[in-house]
Amino acid sequence: MEKLLSSSGGAAAASQGQLPDCFVFPADRRPPASSTAVSLPVIDLSGPRDDVRRAVLEAGKELGFFQVVNHGVPEQAMRDMEAVCEEFFGMPAEEKAAFYSDAEDKPNRLFSSTIYEVGGQRYWRDCLRLACGFPVSDDTKTHWPDKPHRLREVAEKFFVPTRRLGIELLRLLSEGMGLRPDYFEGDLTAGDVIINVNHYPPCPDPSLTLGLPPHCDRNLITLLLQGDVFGLQVSYKGDWINVEPVPNAFVVNFGHLLEIATNGVLKSIEHRAMTNSVVARTSVATFMMPPMDCLVGPARELVGGGNPPQYRAVTFREFMRIYKTVGARRESVEKAFKI
Repeated sequence: MEKLLSSSGGAAAASQGQLPDCFVFPADRRPPASSTAVSLPVIDLSGPRDDVRRAVLEAGKELGFFQVVNHGVPEQAMRDMEAVCEEFFGMPAEEKAAFYSDAEDKPNRLFSSTIYEVGGQRYWRDCLRLACGFPVSDDTKTHWPDKPHRLREVAEKFFVPTRRLGIELLRLLSEGMGLRPDYFEGDLTAGDVIINVNHYPPCPDPSLTLGLPPHCDRNLITLLLQGDVFGLQVSYKGDWINVEPVPNAFVVNFGHLLEIATNGVLKSIEHRAMTNSVVARTSVATFMMPPMDCLVGPARELVGGGNPPQYRAVTFREFMRIYKTVGARRESVEKAFKI
């Protein structure tokens, strides 16, 4: 079993002020300083529906990223999820060992320092991945870690309202684009909801590596609980936006499947995770996606009248096969699926 950064590998390196060579990115891929002062929009979902719909669509078109508050996910569910995830990564390595796996096809697992593209570099992060179908079943929960003892209960109480928020945001986007409100309900969101709990231990030299390199997401929509430690950056006009933590907010962004389904009206934007040398950072990313056999293509309502289809229809299984082959950079993914 490869050592977890949070258990010994990264901690030992950090204590010695050394960054192992496998984590050092080539000079042209290292994190340059951000110079932009642009901030992500913060949208209050409790406002008038017409105003909220307009704000969500405009933010999605302009930046592909925004933050939402007053979103309906109980604050207690958010705080409990953050706390139990930090508690999980704080456990001794031997207690986490049984859940560790390098098998990428395993939906529930703990893994570390994934290889970056084909260059051999690794990300400075550990990740706990949990999969959940709906409604949540007892069988599903038995595949989640049984330690800490309250993890399963807390995760379910977080999964359910967070998925509900994702569905509501998709309804707002559908209404704003002239689609029927439930366009994305059904097959397009019938797959498992995946949660990645990303843990970034203190890094001995953040200037040489990244927690996650620039990438676009593979799913429909992502909801990120980023905690109170800065780390997320979003690509914007050739620079990087620092996403400042907002209390009780979710950061929302679109996956490439949503870009295909909306015929390019909404964009999947590259983002990355920075590291720091002082404190650990833990974030909780919730991904909504279709089942593997679902066919995803541009909505008929968004094609025609001088607006031809920009992307070919593809099953999610085929999309994932190609996504993993070409890498997660936006240019590569777009080239693979654009007509």
